[in-house]
Amino acid sequence: MSKRIVVVDDETDQLRLMRILLEDQGYQVSVRKEGSGAVQYICGQQPDLVILDLKLQDAQGLDVLRQLKAQRDAADIAVIVYSAAVIDLESVERLVAQDAMRYAGVSVLKKPFDLDALLDQVRAMLGAGEHA
Repeated sequence: MSKRIVVVDDETDQLRLMRILLEDQGYQVSVRKEGSGAVQYICGQQPDLVILDLKLQDAQGLDVLRQLKAQRDAADIAVIVYSAAVIDLESVERLVAQDAMRYAGVSVLKKPFDLDALLDQVRAMLGAGEHA
């Protein structure tokens, strides 16, 4: 069974690009354009990985991450967070450092990123060769 990924981003073009890229690699991909309700959606989907933009129009990605990791049935889901805002990424890194147990499986990717770098990070978090 292929690995399942949920991508949360408010930019339609980014969602489309990520879906195509990840599906071409054999992953099952669901997308969510809103941050509000994302935690419930992710808990219902139970993906192997969440790719989360920190800058959403209707919610803060950092809040979504905190809420997700506070859920018993979603705490173990791996998460890649990304943003162009260095301050936001540093906030995530501090959060992970302060509570490494709760935020194990969280990694950071700075925008703009190379698509190969994203795929490398996805493979590292899900295990290379285990997606198909």
